[in-house]
Amino acid sequence: MKKRLQGMPAFGLIWSGQFLSFVGTGMTRFGLTIWAWQITGRATELALVGFFSFAPMISPLAGALVDRWNRKLTMMISDLAAGIATIAILILYLSGHLEIWHLYIASAFTGVFEAFQFPAYRASITTMIPKRHYARATAMIQLAGYASNILAPIGAGLLIAVIGIGGLMAIDIATFLFGIGTLLLVRIPQPVASPDGAASRGNLWQESLFGFRYIFSRPSLIGLQTILMFININTTFGLVLLAPMILARSGSDSIVLGTVQSAFGIGGIVGGILFTIWGGPKKLIHGALLGCTALLIGEIALGMARGLVTWTVAAFMMMLFSPMLNGCISAIWQKKIPADIQGKVFAVRRMLAEIGRPVSMLIAGPLADRIMEPAMAADGAFARIFSPIVGSGPGAGMALILVFGGLIGAAVSVAGYLFRAVRDVEEILPDQDVSIE
Repeated sequence: MKKRLQGMPAFGLIWSGQFLSFVGTGMTRFGLTIWAWQITGRATELALVGFFSFAPMISPLAGALVDRWNRKLTMMISDLAAGIATIAILILYLSGHLEIWHLYIASAFTGVFEAFQFPAYRASITTMIPKRHYARATAMIQLAGYASNILAPIGAGLLIAVIGIGGLMAIDIATFLFGIGTLLLVRIPQPVASPDGAASRGNLWQESLFGFRYIFSRPSLIGLQTILMFININTTFGLVLLAPMILARSGSDSIVLGTVQSAFGIGGIVGGILFTIWGGPKKLIHGALLGCTALLIGEIALGMARGLVTWTVAAFMMMLFSPMLNGCISAIWQKKIPADIQGKVFAVRRMLAEIGRPVSMLIAGPLADRIMEPAMAADGAFARIFSPIVGSGPGAGMALILVFGGLIGAAVSVAGYLFRAVRDVEEILPDQDVSIE
């Protein structure tokens, strides 16, 4: 039997398969978004598709099962499930029976399996490659996401007139098959049981809660998670309000908005490439805290900017530091958590980090519309104080929210250096030796 790829070459092959799968999925999402808008003409239905896709992903139960199952097989099943959902939608579309509620079901179905994909993919990295490459691997994963966010809309926009929405879904199915094929060619070792792994065993409910107990019993992990939660809350405020802020301040210029949104993706790609080449600082916590601070300074700059050039530069600089931040934080977790419980811990870690996002989404709109925008009108209560910073009139209230959010988040990041549990996390928590079968 031919020996399967191992180490960084194996990870590189899996990464290429996942990258193409991201692009294919993005093209399908682009085409179905156009279809849904043509059918309904309302944003609510599109938002519900996102909700049904996102909600099942946050599940500690998935992490417990990932640690019980073969991680390679789990990733293959997750890819296969996504492919099956796309095939079902394609059949309904070609037969003329596709309705909007079918997208809700397909999104929820795919989201359930995506809940397994994330912890299985991240935990597999730990057993596949040396510790020194953990941060680089995470940066590569982010790079794939940013690149696909740019390539998928461009590719779909060029191809949809030629091959239609059905053709986009056919390409998506092919990329799923390619992703599964790359997994067949590599070896993903299973971790040997650790003392923590033995302590985590029990019924499924007990194992699902183990990740919470593990994180909350270690102040260093709580500190890192708190900082990441603040990042997600503040950046979600920015991303939710970015489009209406720019449209309000540019006279609804869609070209300006598109240019700024592209700058986000380009910044992430450049940052991902640079970090992949560099590999990160020797002390990873510096990359995490300084990267976080730099990212949030970019959010402040977005709020203070008032034109295409300054918005574009601020968006680029903001995302330039995102791969360093996420790469360093992920590498710390991968080094400090025993490999055989990473599914449980990483699923809870994702849940705690992401749970603030929907809260931000719910708060951002009413806060802007009912409080900050009226307060920053030409004769508003806050205009005299803050207009030198963000101006006044339409969009100024949203801009001020970005500035305040960035300031609070940056302060939290810098404050991480004040707490030994965070500052010295790499010395306090021992590195875990990775033993594989």
